[in-house]
Amino acid sequence: MTLPTDLSERAGLSDRDRAVLAAVDAGFDRAVDDLKALVRIPSVAWDAYDPAHVQASAEAVAALAEGTGVFERVSIERAPIGDTDVLGQPAVLATRAAKAGRPSVLLYAHHDVQPWGDESLWRTPPFEPTEVDERLYGRGASDDKAGVIAHIAAVRALAEVLDPEVGIALFIEGEEEHGSRSFKRFLEQHADVLSADLIVVADSDNWSTEVPSLTIALRGNVALNVRLTTLGHASHSGMLGGVVPDAMMAFAKLAASFWSEDGSVAIEGLTEADLDVPEQSEAHIREEGAVLDGVDLIGTGPLLRRLWAKPAATITGVDAPSVPDASNTILPTVRFRLSTRIAPGQSAADAFAAIERHIRAHTPFGAHIELDSIDLGDPFLVDASGWGATEAKQAMADAWGADPVETGIGGSIPFIADLVQQFPGAQILVTGVEDPATMAHSPNESQHLGVLRRAIGAEALLLARAGDRTAGSSAE
Repeated sequence: MTLPTDLSERAGLSDRDRAVLAAVDAGFDRAVDDLKALVRIPSVAWDAYDPAHVQASAEAVAALAEGTGVFERVSIERAPIGDTDVLGQPAVLATRAAKAGRPSVLLYAHHDVQPWGDESLWRTPPFEPTEVDERLYGRGASDDKAGVIAHIAAVRALAEVLDPEVGIALFIEGEEEHGSRSFKRFLEQHADVLSADLIVVADSDNWSTEVPSLTIALRGNVALNVRLTTLGHASHSGMLGGVVPDAMMAFAKLAASFWSEDGSVAIEGLTEADLDVPEQSEAHIREEGAVLDGVDLIGTGPLLRRLWAKPAATITGVDAPSVPDASNTILPTVRFRLSTRIAPGQSAADAFAAIERHIRAHTPFGAHIELDSIDLGDPFLVDASGWGATEAKQAMADAWGADPVETGIGGSIPFIADLVQQFPGAQILVTGVEDPATMAHSPNESQHLGVLRRAIGAEALLLARAGDRTAGSSAE
């Protein structure tokens, strides 16, 4: 389904709202071209990648913001990482002050992307945007350059219909995929222009390509590197194997302790959330996850409760010799990366303490343990009772032609806790442009173009209707 070109047929909309959606529809091809241009820039913010690409991406986003003609000031900014003098990656900041006592809206997305991984696994080149069957393929095509374009195109459409009185701040981050390391300092440095009545974070999922979602629950995350060391040096596996404990054996036994027999997390102290969840079929989950025939799903309870309200643990990397490099050697040390998702309602600090206790209690043979590169992100529950959520859900229904579903996601957006801390009075909405087939972070990431069109329409309507309100209003 796509938005009709004749929006006057859409029942129940004002002339203004129909005009806004018509502007979205008329500008959609331009929005797709803008998205393609961004996808061509390999803006990976990780340390091992060329930062010039992230700078080029920021400059391209800044040019798009300038081109809307809406913002009074557009700049590329870099904030320090924590208490250091090291600057984070470039972010785009564009601002327009509210008029006539109208509320202010902060629009967030990020222009950096995940590494592309093994290029042989891509059906199309990762940085050559390619349209196939209503989807645009490429790294960042959805996560989150489509979120950037949703903001730009919505603001552009709004400005074509009226002179916005709503205040708009556009914050497009440059290092979300690298841990948002300068995010908190950025908020502190620019709090005066980022302060808003409503914050829209365009970095989440939708129920399907036909049904939108408002994300109301996000799991937090605790990730860390663990190094196990049992020997001062490597030894011949034939001479000493069976007597001295090798680090790989210690790793295998420790790793097995993280899960119960059914695959549920077995780390004592990690909690579950009491969330009501809609039904989802096992067939849908198996298809979305590409689960092979004969392979069982893990965990217990309703499927979406396992994804949204329970913890998960994944070993995402191991430093050990590759099979081609394997020799008959007892390994003295092994390092691995443990990534855990924690349920809403538990702080990341408490979860980390539980994980550390588990690791130290279950490390075999007295192996020495070192923990480093610890990343903590708190979970989040959205208060969907304010006017922002009410207007957002109605805007979604009008632009999509389907009522939105209030959902959780298994993923994490840790910086939302920083938004809450910096702007405690703001309503925070988590929207997005993804769908179950997006494959964000994976080879063959793609953006469904019908979803993008409807997401732009919903946001443009939300901005228009926010401009009808008075700043500080809490009325439904």
